[in-house]
Amino acid sequence: MKRLIALLSLLLLPLSATAESYDNVVRAELRPGWRMANGDHMAALHLTLADGWKTYWRSPGDAGIPPLFDWRGARNVQSIQVEWPAPQVFHQSGMRSVGYKHEVVLPLRIKLKNDSRDSRLKGVIDIGICKDVCLPHRVRVETMLSPEMRKPDPVIAAALATLPFGPADAGVRSVTCHLTPAASGMGLRVEITMPKGTGREETVIESRDPDLYIGEPDTSWQGNTLIAETRVNHVSSQVFALDRSGLRITVLGGELPLDIHGCTG
Repeated sequence: MKRLIALLSLLLLPLSATAESYDNVVRAELRPGWRMANGDHMAALHLTLADGWKTYWRSPGDAGIPPLFDWRGARNVQSIQVEWPAPQVFHQSGMRSVGYKHEVVLPLRIKLKNDSRDSRLKGVIDIGICKDVCLPHRVRVETMLSPEMRKPDPVIAAALATLPFGPADAGVRSVTCHLTPAASGMGLRVEITMPKGTGREETVIESRDPDLYIGEPDTSWQGNTLIAETRVNHVSSQVFALDRSGLRITVLGGELPLDIHGCTG
């Protein structure tokens, strides 16, 4: 509901605000990167933001705008996987959003149709940018990727080093998900047994099913167990089943950012 209100507020902005150009707020470029030993290509989308502005992570929170990627202009490209460096959590006006400020480098793992030939990477990307107002913004990017590019880009390599860690790296011993019936939707309680953290941890829970809405969890510690409690609803208020193996849990604000895929129980 909060996300719906945030999006509706964009539509109600004065015409002068929506008509103003915000191209000077964000600069977008593709870093062409390098051809890897397995034939894939590592490139990156590099976004630089003006002071005080931020943009959003793949799951932006109720107050954010999710990024959308359209790579239909690409040539000799089979698939593109966006890698997401650990984001920050922002709280403003009683709402939470998740994203990046100043700049962000999003590594792109590109599987090519023919790795011995040049490739063109061309995309139209819709992002949200936010300062005093939050607005949708479109950027267009293009670059050529050559098989002769073999030297790794240190900027992309640094971004790869900031990806969230896996459970084994953080000493996670178990991840269990408990479902309870609710008046509407389901209650979801995630228990992560791991070394005690900073006490400032926040969690984001995502589902593979795009029709499911998972609210902002309440996150707390009980001994060495990090607990995240939230509600799950279908966007159309339909009866639904929740595949616990398809849940993705991200832990931010702790000693290590953590990326967990699925529950073990």
